[in-house]
Amino acid sequence: MGNKILYLECYSGISGDMTVAALLDLAKKEALLRSALESLHVDGYTIEAGRREKCGIDAASFDVILEEDNHDHSHNHANSGDHDHHHDHSHSHAHSGDHDHHHDHSHRHAHSGDHGHHHDHSHSHAHSDDHGHHHDHSHSHEHDHVHRNVHDIYGIIEQSEITEGAKTLAKKVFAIVADAEAKAHGLPVDKVHFHEVGAVDSIVDIVAACVLVDDLGVEDIVVSELHEGTGHVWCQHGVIPVPVPATLNIVVANDLELKVTDTEGEMITPTGAALAAALRTRKDLPSAYKMLGVGLGAGKKDFRHANILRAYLLEDTSEMNKTEDQVLLLESNLDDCTGEALGFVMERLMEIGAKDAFYTPIYMKKNRPAYKLSVLCAKEDRMKMEEVIFMHTTAIGIRRALLDRTVLERKILNVETEYGAVRVKCATYKEENYYTPEYENLKKILETHPVSYQHLYNLVMREAERKL
Repeated sequence: MGNKILYLECYSGISGDMTVAALLDLAKKEALLRSALESLHVDGYTIEAGRREKCGIDAASFDVILEEDNHDHSHNHANSGDHDHHHDHSHSHAHSGDHDHHHDHSHRHAHSGDHGHHHDHSHSHAHSDDHGHHHDHSHSHEHDHVHRNVHDIYGIIEQSEITEGAKTLAKKVFAIVADAEAKAHGLPVDKVHFHEVGAVDSIVDIVAACVLVDDLGVEDIVVSELHEGTGHVWCQHGVIPVPVPATLNIVVANDLELKVTDTEGEMITPTGAALAAALRTRKDLPSAYKMLGVGLGAGKKDFRHANILRAYLLEDTSEMNKTEDQVLLLESNLDDCTGEALGFVMERLMEIGAKDAFYTPIYMKKNRPAYKLSVLCAKEDRMKMEEVIFMHTTAIGIRRALLDRTVLERKILNVETEYGAVRVKCATYKEENYYTPEYENLKKILETHPVSYQHLYNLVMREAERKL
């Protein structure tokens, strides 16, 4: 079987909730996800996993509903807005919630302490719901906001009951977000106390995505170029450009491919960009693959295009396929060259890149015993091969022919044994693997350890088979 690969198609951007929704649709592991999130022991939210239609396409949805001030607030991340920073100023701002409600807020803040700000808020909201109804209401309340830095988040993750692989991945995502936010705000990483790093919805989205990815057990993750919109968005700092600074910092620091489109609005959130950066293990898809499954995650905004993230589960079949190429054959008959010279020439030809070199015993004119030198090489290597042959043998002519050949894809495995490491060449054909240990590696071990050739060979073969 080939390696399993996860491919995230980010042609409508990427956010935390879209990623979780796509992975849930792909893996169908909602019970596992809820159990993992419960082990975080973080309160003040509920999750809703459902379906949402985008441009006529049915896709999964994932919403984190915050139980704040006896109100249910769905927080839009990306594609949903992810910039609700808590700061020490009076401000007014506009943002969109999970159901694309539009809010106008006027806030008054009274703070005490860096980590335990007490807020006295007076809010006036104008909402329009999914059905176009408009709601006006106002309320005053006091509450505490918990500000967490990245090390606080690490503690929450470490004490949870999720797998070690999911823990490591989740901490990697948070580290990427924290670095980007620190750079955006000009602060040390441990002084960053932002919504993006510490809010419940961000914790849930990131941990949920990492749990689902870890459970898939894929060998590699490929992330497409990230499509982003244009314009500006509101945050509590004011109006900022798209891509927002933290997202742009993540893209630059992690060598992600970004494509700016003419779509008005934000399509990539810092959480989404950090997930793309942390999850990606290779840039390109294999040359051949089989589709094992697909999951669709819906964003909350409506664009002209379908606002969905697609997650594909693929099986790499490139190593099961035969490939066609060409190789150059160089030949020369040698009847008056010493064995020492022939031995040296073969070693030298292999050192400079010959694909193979060999001698065939032949009889020449007057029944003279001789050897035919044959060299297989790339077309572009002909001149340097011919130079070695002319310089170190008695050849006065070299024949050449361009040959078509069929070759199996192969890979090199590094096998660890109790005696040392051995490189093993593995060729694959029709889901069958064929292993060839590197002779020089075996030789080195046999010269320094009291072990038989057959025992070492069998040990290496077993370990090689175990790696695939």
